[in-house]
Amino acid sequence: MADGTKQFLAKPIQLADQVSKMAVDAQTNKHECLELKSRSDKLAGILRQAARIDLYERPARRIMDDTEQVLAKALTLVEKCRHSGLVHRVFSIIPSAAFTKMCVLIDNSVADVTWLLRVSTPAANGDDDDVLSLGLSPIAQNEPILALIWGNIAVLHTGHPDARSEAAAALVSLARDNHHYAKLIIAEDGVAPLLRLLKEGKAEAQENAAKALGLLGRDPESVDFLVTAGACSVFFKVLKDGRMNVQAAVACAVAELASNNSNCQDVFAQSNVVRLLVGHLAFETVQEHSKYSIPPKSMSIHSVVLATNKAGASTDTAASVPILDDGGEQNLFRHPNGTLDQSKSSQFHSVVQSTVAESSKASNAAVQKQATIGGSASTTPPLKPHHHTASVSGTRGREMEDPSTKANMKAMASKALWQLAKGNPVICRTITESRALLCFAVLLEKGTGDVRYNSAMALMEICRVAEHNDDLRRSAFRPNSPASKAVIDQFLRVLEKGEYNELLIPSITALGCLSRTFRATETRVIAPLVRLLDEREALVMREAAVALTKFSCTENYLHVNHSQAIIDAGGVRHLIQLVLLGEQVQLEALILLCYIANHVPDSHELADAEVLNTLSWASKQTYLVQDARVDMLLPEAKSRLELFQARKL
Repeated sequence: MADGTKQFLAKPIQLADQVSKMAVDAQTNKHECLELKSRSDKLAGILRQAARIDLYERPARRIMDDTEQVLAKALTLVEKCRHSGLVHRVFSIIPSAAFTKMCVLIDNSVADVTWLLRVSTPAANGDDDDVLSLGLSPIAQNEPILALIWGNIAVLHTGHPDARSEAAAALVSLARDNHHYAKLIIAEDGVAPLLRLLKEGKAEAQENAAKALGLLGRDPESVDFLVTAGACSVFFKVLKDGRMNVQAAVACAVAELASNNSNCQDVFAQSNVVRLLVGHLAFETVQEHSKYSIPPKSMSIHSVVLATNKAGASTDTAASVPILDDGGEQNLFRHPNGTLDQSKSSQFHSVVQSTVAESSKASNAAVQKQATIGGSASTTPPLKPHHHTASVSGTRGREMEDPSTKANMKAMASKALWQLAKGNPVICRTITESRALLCFAVLLEKGTGDVRYNSAMALMEICRVAEHNDDLRRSAFRPNSPASKAVIDQFLRVLEKGEYNELLIPSITALGCLSRTFRATETRVIAPLVRLLDEREALVMREAAVALTKFSCTENYLHVNHSQAIIDAGGVRHLIQLVLLGEQVQLEALILLCYIANHVPDSHELADAEVLNTLSWASKQTYLVQDARVDMLLPEAKSRLELFQARKL
């Protein structure tokens, strides 16, 4: 609703008055002119009534433009009837159908303005419970859905709370059904009232508004519009103080926007949305003193844990460690559904507890040491640990929430972090410096459904970024980092199980991306990947071959050791079979076999398996050698095998 609508009401009112005045002075077609006068007077009255209220601007502009054109034509018509005389009558004959058509047009304008009045003041007329009761305005006959969108957006502006919730739900349905409808909602100024409803409405209305906003951001331009309209700050407020079901809907909206436009990732990070999402993910997953706040850059979780390990911290962490939360109550290690974990004290459980307990002790010790040094050197007050209080307020008092709501919150938070982490080193660094890695590992082991899948995908995206970012890889995935060990253990558990489910592909991809973090003594990763090359689904075999290629490629410092490990695990036999018969996996298997032949050409296993014959056959296949990687690797692999096998002979 905008005050500017009153400015373009003046011209139609003036035209309506002129039509009424000239119709009285008509010398010809007096009866028809009096009919026009009657309708013009009615239209002028409604227009004056519209000038006294706050109109919904988008339909108001279109209706007033159309009304102005109709009244201008009516004025021209009655002007022709003001002149008398035989000559004028002969040369200006006006058919009666022209007056009939003009009366219909003015009636349509009356109906349009009447509809505009009702849609702009639904609360006053008591019609805001059902937008469809407003009917279809004549101006929207060519696009009926436009009237429905206008009506629902108007209810968002002026309807009572329940009606606003229903209007937001209607917009959710429209935006979900059709991309064009979503664009229309944005074009008709539907974003601002939805953001206001999300910020100030009741819980159900907020949830519907969050769903609608997520569905509106289906393309980069729409996402840019939502971000410019202030969606990030509103999302932050809800994630900080809203109800959990609303926060879950907002987290889902964040995921949708980030997936459709990566440019908004940094805006969400600057709005501290990432920190709040990590807090929600960690709630009742891994309890700790600082409520999952992200430590200062000068003190990462990994450096704290390593320093504590070297200092000889206690290793008796098999039992659950009680931690005080903000309310002063003791909480034990909890299952994601909110119940206490009564399972046996596994090695993974011990890793989790040691990470939490040791990092808390080390953080306190570091702070005390810095305070002592600062006090002796100057009068500067001692530094305090950096805690982000938003995470605390965002999870306080949620223990009594329904378990399904908690599970949905974790699923949506992990989905949002997955989409935000895609290709963004800064956000990945923010996530890994928090307890998120540990939370993902716990959820991979104990979560179910969407939360497990989203956690696996989030870890996969972080590993993809770490593959090409040395700083992130060295800080987040150090071999002696407990959180990194927990994550890798879960991935290996999925590979050892070998079931083709939603976790298998992300686990394979992630381990391949982390290939440069494994030491030569780490032999437990290669064998499970090699086993996946043996008569599995084509996608699984292809991803396993790609992952093993990252272990054996020249860029990997330990490529010789890893190539030998692949041979020892029996991978050569599987690769030969895939090169000859693999179809979809053929190319990736050939590339991996070339790397192995280049790095370990004197292997007896390669000679016994007649790898040289396989490479010779592949070199004659046009569709294989057209690939640039094969063209670069295959000739060298053949020549090295020929050289070393000739020496043996």
